[in-house]
Amino acid sequence: MRSKVLGAVLAAVMVTMAGQAAAKPKWAIVVHGGAGVIERDDLTPEQDKAYREAMARVANVGAEVLKKGGSALDAIEASVKILEDDPLFNAGRGAVFTAEGRNELDASIMDGKTLKAGAVAGVTRTRHPISLARAVMEKSGHVMLIGEGAERFSLSQKLDQVDPAYFFTERRWQALEKALKAQGLPIPPRPKGAPSVPELRADLQHDEGEYRAGLAQVEKKFGTVGVVALDANGNVAAGTSTGGTTAKRWGRVGDAPIIGAGTYASNNSCAVSATGTGEYFIRLTVAREICALVEHKGVSLQTAADQVIQKDLTALGGDGGVIAVAPNGEMAWSFNTSGMYRARVADGAPLTVGIYKDDP
Repeated sequence: MRSKVLGAVLAAVMVTMAGQAAAKPKWAIVVHGGAGVIERDDLTPEQDKAYREAMARVANVGAEVLKKGGSALDAIEASVKILEDDPLFNAGRGAVFTAEGRNELDASIMDGKTLKAGAVAGVTRTRHPISLARAVMEKSGHVMLIGEGAERFSLSQKLDQVDPAYFFTERRWQALEKALKAQGLPIPPRPKGAPSVPELRADLQHDEGEYRAGLAQVEKKFGTVGVVALDANGNVAAGTSTGGTTAKRWGRVGDAPIIGAGTYASNNSCAVSATGTGEYFIRLTVAREICALVEHKGVSLQTAADQVIQKDLTALGGDGGVIAVAPNGEMAWSFNTSGMYRARVADGAPLTVGIYKDDP
């Protein structure tokens, strides 16, 4: 009798475990395009649609990589490259300008399986900083390269190079002029290779990318982009890319290329990519803190993200958000601003896209 009862119990446990295993997705991906003051009244219906379509497109590109057995790192690089080419976002083409009138780009990537990481800061000629960050991780023996040295390394790796004018967008230049005037700082000459005559706001309609982005969001959001992913081998990874902040000075660098602040990944906990006022994320080591709560406190991914963003970051006076994914397939996002461009999709779970606080 006892053996029958024991057998029944073991059978029930096995069924439960089988159900849990079946519930765990084989792969998952979460993307963001920046967090900030993003209200429904700020975006026209066309702009709302454009941002949602962009988020969906990026998530689906990464998902296709994962469906075919690609690594989390491959999915992240492929997805972030699309964001870096889209002038809707403050990364790559469409990046904001420094006070000196330059586009200085930062990016980082981290592999949760090995804890290897790569980062770059102050890049001005590499078309895809996320690819350069990955090259630093896999080919250099270092973690972070900056400025001219990063550019030389990029050339040695034969990565796609562009003229700095490639990153120029009129709306970002107008945002720079506005910021510098407000600070009483001189406006630098327009970059070499940029249109010689500023385009009128109405003329932006002739450039679909800039028209879609509009001018309303320039001063109100952080356009940093990021992706976290789980692949079929159970590995997580994270990547982040940004142009920084409008009118930044003195070689300012935010959290995006700082491992542990804006980007972190470990198979023992989770993968995180952040967006927001970088100085606060650096001081709190936001990405690593979320992973530490998961690993050492045993809390859920969503609970950890909310603890750091809704409580710790808010208490310090910082603003922004994060996306995250765990090796068990759990996905999460949390932000203390009114909006964050975001999307997620997983094996067995439908695509979800959001912008505003009350979106799913």
